[in-house]
Amino acid sequence: MLEWAAMGRSPTAIAVLGDGGWGTTLAIHLHRLGHRVRLWGAFPAYLRVIERRRENVKFLPGVPIPRTLTIVSDLGEALANARIVILAVPSQHLRAVARRLAPLPSPRPILVSAAKGLERGTLKRMSEVVAGELGPGRIAVLSGPNIAAEIARGRPASSVVASRNPAVAAEVQRALMSERLRIYTSMDVAGVELGGALKNPVAIAAGIGDGLDLGSNAKAALITRGVVEMARLGRAMGAREETFWGLSGLGDLVTTCLSGRNHWLGEQLGRGRSLASVLGSTPMVIEGVETSKAAVALARRHRVELPIIEQVHAILFRRRSPQRALETLMRRAGKSERSLRA
Repeated sequence: MLEWAAMGRSPTAIAVLGDGGWGTTLAIHLHRLGHRVRLWGAFPAYLRVIERRRENVKFLPGVPIPRTLTIVSDLGEALANARIVILAVPSQHLRAVARRLAPLPSPRPILVSAAKGLERGTLKRMSEVVAGELGPGRIAVLSGPNIAAEIARGRPASSVVASRNPAVAAEVQRALMSERLRIYTSMDVAGVELGGALKNPVAIAAGIGDGLDLGSNAKAALITRGVVEMARLGRAMGAREETFWGLSGLGDLVTTCLSGRNHWLGEQLGRGRSLASVLGSTPMVIEGVETSKAAVALARRHRVELPIIEQVHAILFRRRSPQRALETLMRRAGKSERSLRA
């Protein structure tokens, strides 16, 4: 008996690649909807732990994994007959996993990137990484204000699936949408991806503010100006400005500035801990650290200013104190709010 209404869809064979919190959540969600799901991870020993305990104790503790959800360590087995393949691995490992998919089985499945980041060195978005390894094909991206543990526990949420091919976006939307997870579609792949990536360093800034006990006024200002920075760089890179005011931009930013691993890292920094100490204390990949590097490099390439993200980068990699970063932001010359260039 299914927990959630399947909303008239036909069961689909779906491979979820990545046994982190988000990959596990998506696999559980899709299984609840009646799809034939295989969850794959890169580390067989840890998969055996998940299989035995029926719980992702490291990345999604406290959420039971259904006994009938298939967990596999063989990539070929995961991909067999899959119509949709969801890539839910950390952004810096996506290329290596995509490379392992070549050649894809025929007929070629839809590839959905669920990673939120920019590749180190190349500065490419995740869909560009996938296309570079596997060809253009049928590619989509999934992003939005999605705290994995909340969705895994059945709390209501919304997200966006973007593809240049509207039929691809619609098929992924049908597969994922339920009474608990509402999915919207978009053709602005660049905007949806950049929103999901760039919000992470802004969320680190929000966490730093909370660590410094700066209050609600400061957080509201930071979120508002943060989304402006995201839209500014996004527009320079060919994205639609309005995408950043939607779920994959402002929506995801608000959620991440209130909770999550990027906010947590920032809060620890605001309380005086070092970056090395914080990163060494968690198995989680905190995407905003690498994304801050990529964002600053892209801002220089496109000649745009990202004052908040630049100060986060300086705290992370130039040993600037949070107090000095705050002073730098507050002492900037007066601007008009009306322009994205302010």
